[in-house]
Amino acid sequence: MVRFVGGRARTAVRAVAVALLLVPATGTAAVSLGSAAGGPAVRLSTSEAGAGGSVTVTGSGWRPGTLLTLLVCGRAVPSRGVIGGTNSCANADGRAVTTDAKGDFEKRLPVTEPPAPCPCVVHVAAVTGGQAAADAVLTVAGHPVEPLPKESGAGRLAVLTDTRLDGSGGVLTWFGAPPARHLVFTVGNLGTASVKDPVFQLGTSHGVFAPQWEDQQWRGTVAPGGKARISLPVELAAGAHGDYTVSLRYGGKVLAEQPWGVGRPWGVTLFWILLAVVVPAAVFRIGMAVVDRVRPRRPARRTRRHRGLRLPGFTLRLPGPRRSRTAPSVPAPPGSAPEATEPAGAGNRTPRNATTPTLPWFTPDDGPGGTAEGRLSAPQGNSPTTKGNT
Repeated sequence: MVRFVGGRARTAVRAVAVALLLVPATGTAAVSLGSAAGGPAVRLSTSEAGAGGSVTVTGSGWRPGTLLTLLVCGRAVPSRGVIGGTNSCANADGRAVTTDAKGDFEKRLPVTEPPAPCPCVVHVAAVTGGQAAADAVLTVAGHPVEPLPKESGAGRLAVLTDTRLDGSGGVLTWFGAPPARHLVFTVGNLGTASVKDPVFQLGTSHGVFAPQWEDQQWRGTVAPGGKARISLPVELAAGAHGDYTVSLRYGGKVLAEQPWGVGRPWGVTLFWILLAVVVPAAVFRIGMAVVDRVRPRRPARRTRRHRGLRLPGFTLRLPGPRRSRTAPSVPAPPGSAPEATEPAGAGNRTPRNATTPTLPWFTPDDGPGGTAEGRLSAPQGNSPTTKGNT
């Protein structure tokens, strides 16, 4: 019984000893360079981890309510920063965290092999608020390690004159094309060694957001005490508008900042307005055409599509033969020859058997149209007068 108790005691003592030996290895954390100067600091739960594992990142001294990004980056040391910018980091497996009211945070970060070889760090940078960043050394087990490029002597660049943005927008920018400018500035080498092919970092920020940095290498050499005129291209996203700030950073220090006011792409707005007017009109016209095709046809009266000046219709009538009233024919006495009649339609002559107007002093039998017996003739020489006896 005593041996068993003693064996358990020895096992417990060994476990405590192993834990004490492992505490320095797993409990030590790399502190960022900024913590020594009173800036934001970053600590890791372990200084070495393999791909597929995780590490707990703890920070302090940050601005309260600041959004931070946590990335595992290669080719970096806290004293020189990340060489190559975010291109040397595992961006797809990064994490984001917001600091509390005291400016502290704690976040678990998965360990992923970065695209660049080690030395590696956990890079923490502010997304909102002021510019702030901190690095903590992390050894990624199994990831290749390569020495960092040597620094170019003791050269030190500084901006001598005010920076400016050259260039202007065109018609395509008015329709939403990416705005582009050139940041022009003059730098001088204040160090004792030449600076060859320096790599600057250009960042563009909008509103309260922190700038997104991009590496821009200038080909040339700046001798000690010399200066050089440098022009670097800057481009925003398509459709960007508003107030932007272009920042220039070299060697971890911001050298200059230049405001940039980008106009609104009114061509895009005009396009959407026309689209909102034309599309409903086209749909309406198509719908009316479909309705006109599918509805049944009515056999109703014809409608004239074009109404103009209507002229009255004319009917040509030819004058026909005049018809006159004929007097009742008087039978001819027996033995007399029939009277000859003129054919119908012989001019305007009145037929013989047609009645003529009767004068008031003639009787119908004595008129010009009477019979031969009733006609008055001139008195004959041997006929007695009608005055009676003399």
